[in-house]
Amino acid sequence: MLKIGLLGCGRIGQVHARSIAQTEGARVSAVADAFGEPARMLGNKTGAKVMEPIALIESADVDAVVIGTPTDTHYKFIHAAAAAGKAIFCEKPVDLSADRIRDCIKAVEAAGVPFLTAFNRRFDPNFANVHARIAAGEIGDVEIVTIQSRDPSPPPIGYVKSSGGLFRDMMIHDLDMARFLLGEEPVSVYAVGAALVDAEVGRLGDVDTAAVTLSTSSGRICQITNSRRASYGYDQRIEVHGAKGMLRAENVLENTVEIANSAGFTKSPAQHFFLERYEAAYRAEMAHFVDCIANSKPIEPGIEDGLRAQLLADAATRSFQTAEAISIC
Repeated sequence: MLKIGLLGCGRIGQVHARSIAQTEGARVSAVADAFGEPARMLGNKTGAKVMEPIALIESADVDAVVIGTPTDTHYKFIHAAAAAGKAIFCEKPVDLSADRIRDCIKAVEAAGVPFLTAFNRRFDPNFANVHARIAAGEIGDVEIVTIQSRDPSPPPIGYVKSSGGLFRDMMIHDLDMARFLLGEEPVSVYAVGAALVDAEVGRLGDVDTAAVTLSTSSGRICQITNSRRASYGYDQRIEVHGAKGMLRAENVLENTVEIANSAGFTKSPAQHFFLERYEAAYRAEMAHFVDCIANSKPIEPGIEDGLRAQLLADAATRSFQTAEAISIC
């Protein structure tokens, strides 16, 4: 039984606690949070000990650590967990600084501990199906990848101030998905953006509407569009065009019922937000983490994937700021 300590008992920590409860061979043994009440509530719900973060990491009753705390705390917790020899499951982004991520990589590699960067969308059943069928050669060589990601509404302005910007916060998932589907590393990034949803976002130097074009050395192209507004729900679609055909994963709707009448054909809205849309992905992600540790398998996506996505997000940010294409070394 893998004993897992949860750092962070907010929304994402609660998601991971539910996933662990549904994963064979794992349990939540300890929880910690900067605020006492969320920790006590999740501790009561899971039967886990409530501890201080460093004490949790160093506890003999913890084999692996899930880091679901604010991004600016990841660095110290990764280093502490690596020093304690604990397997690490870390929410994205690993850090807002690529250099600090490189420091984390050194610590993780020196300790030889397993590390998963929580790009949960790789584990979505539909997206994973597309990836597997690309790998099987069903559509031949990939030529164009199209990713659309739109939130139903923007986050609070207070969150925007500390998020690192749309490219590092929201689009980083899509940048990782681009790498996942392209099968080659992007070598060039060009980004455009605007504040069309909330003018205050623009005054803070960020955007709420953006598009990015990625290209690889062989000429493969990925187009990503993001928006902080979608009146019809949480919009998550991918399409991959290849030499022999095309694969597409559409939105997941609230239900599959469709009505036809004199007004036409009407389907249900897309699921409202990421908690519902990616519930299965979160479960599969945690099951993968536990299975890899239990059976000494390589973990993907690893910490290097976290760095690669961050470098793309940094390049997209610079491209938007300079209106120039940015090369990725």
